[in-house]
Amino acid sequence: MEGKEPKPEDPTMRTALLVINCVILTVGNSGGSLISRVYFVHGGKRIWFSSWLQTAAWPIYIFIMAGAYMYRSRTTEPTSENKLFYMKPSLFIASAVIGILTGLDNYFYAYGVSLLPVSTCNLILASQLAFTAGFAFLLVKQKFSAYSINAVFLLTIGAGILAVPTSGDEAENESKREYTVGFLMTLAAAALYGLVLPLVELMYQKANQEITYALVLEIQLVTSVFATAFCTIGMLVNNDFKVIGREAREFDLGETKYYVVAISSAILWQGYFLGGIGIVFCASSLLSGMVTAIQLPILEILAVIFFREKFEAEKGLSLVLSLWGFLSYFYADIKKLKRRKRLKQMKETPETDMKSVELPNNLDTGV
Repeated sequence: MEGKEPKPEDPTMRTALLVINCVILTVGNSGGSLISRVYFVHGGKRIWFSSWLQTAAWPIYIFIMAGAYMYRSRTTEPTSENKLFYMKPSLFIASAVIGILTGLDNYFYAYGVSLLPVSTCNLILASQLAFTAGFAFLLVKQKFSAYSINAVFLLTIGAGILAVPTSGDEAENESKREYTVGFLMTLAAAALYGLVLPLVELMYQKANQEITYALVLEIQLVTSVFATAFCTIGMLVNNDFKVIGREAREFDLGETKYYVVAISSAILWQGYFLGGIGIVFCASSLLSGMVTAIQLPILEILAVIFFREKFEAEKGLSLVLSLWGFLSYFYADIKKLKRRKRLKQMKETPETDMKSVELPNNLDTGV
């Protein structure tokens, strides 16, 4: 097996990839959210430019794929199957469509984060889980338990509490109208990305070729290229390229740090997107949405520390409901794992010893 792409059904490799992608997504989401807000807080005003940065670091994937290709070339015998690109035309088209949707989603998110505090923005984005769950049910026939439904409900209610702004939550010189627009744009971003994740899972299921992690990198490359192209058109229409230099010189933190913020944002957001579709590859779109949502407490704390945002009662209640939803979801997963372990024990136990095995109340694999 040396030098070959691991099979998707390899449980050890799947678990390792799942953990790695969870870490990548966590770092990318937390860092990207904070850096995006830094851009707007300190004088940045170009929404299309901010959305463009979220996928502009796509050349990273070319270096990763080239490195993997060179490694395979050195460790395996030359064969026609050792390619740099594996993607078939149908998968390319599907990835391109998802890329355009991602570009639009990036614009919605950038618009929202330009108007809302980080803590508020990310609490609203927790509603993405509800959209992911709904679209996953419709598109990939995702099965739900009472616990997962409870989790989605609580997270949705938690985000809904923030629909009404409080006096301490509005940014300086920001009107209630701007808050409402920011809320709606962020909610639109949550809804659209809630659609994108199940679409990625559906694409994996319908692909007429084996989905490997190398192919996942190709999919993310194509997705990022088309998302960047979509936002580039927006920048051209909005004349963003003409004013970036002036905006950098007028940036509160200085011109050098302006470009540091831009480059850091681009790299971190690529981690977020790669981690997201990587989790879909290893598990499901619903779990990818859950891993994103469970980072709420981290982002809330970081927003208070770095931006000194206020933490009103409404945010506290929203956070409690969100945490309750997380615990409900993972409690269901724990019960499912225990049930599968008992079923496996029953299958491996000889019939003469079956009396000594404690039978579960429900023998199916659901909750």
